[in-house]
Amino acid sequence: MSSEMTKRLNKYISDTGFCSRREADKLIEQQRVTINDKVPELGTKVGPQDTVKVDGKRIGAVAKDKSDRVYIAYNKPIGITCTTERHVKGNIIDAIRHKERIFPIGRLDKPSEGLILLTSDGDIVNKILRAENAHDKEYEVTVNQPISDRFLQKMARGVPILGTVTKPCKVSPRGKFKFNIILTQGLNRQIRRMCEFLGYEVTKLKRTRIMHIELAQLKPGQWRELTSKELATLHNAVQGSRKTAS
Repeated sequence: MSSEMTKRLNKYISDTGFCSRREADKLIEQQRVTINDKVPELGTKVGPQDTVKVDGKRIGAVAKDKSDRVYIAYNKPIGITCTTERHVKGNIIDAIRHKERIFPIGRLDKPSEGLILLTSDGDIVNKILRAENAHDKEYEVTVNQPISDRFLQKMARGVPILGTVTKPCKVSPRGKFKFNIILTQGLNRQIRRMCEFLGYEVTKLKRTRIMHIELAQLKPGQWRELTSKELATLHNAVQGSRKTAS
């Protein structure tokens, strides 16, 4: 069979809109996925003639033009956890209660709030999450003591955390205790860790923008579908994204 007709199992599952590729790996490891009623290994490839099931229920490909896929912007309140695991109290899926199966693109810490995108399009998730694509994410940050020029300069140049130094970023003051920061990477608890290294504690963290998509007037807990213009720009922005192996 031509390699062009096959896909890695985790990619096949994410492309159907069932979950993200990372979540698919977990399902495979937990032996909840079968191919032709047999339990596969990680890295197994799937062809058009194969029957893939999750928890005994068959999943199939979605429309190639992605017309049946969901893309939404959500203002995540403080206390909501960005996980699709339904047993986790306060998970983002139960909070939104969307009729379609969707999953978040990236994460926002439980104590943080603001914009997060959710979708049923597994392919676009993988493209957006790649740090080398340099997609902007903007945040409003409030800290526990007055900010100084030295603090802003060090944040902008890069801070040593998690065994590396953060990439240079744009930082601008917004008040005595508040500043805006634009990142192109997403290390674990990055902004909080950067501030902690410099002796500051984050008291409020809100994401206001992802690429060209703004939080705007969305209130905490509210969500909306992306506009056709936002979608077109989004797909265009990730079009050149390096693809992982199929």
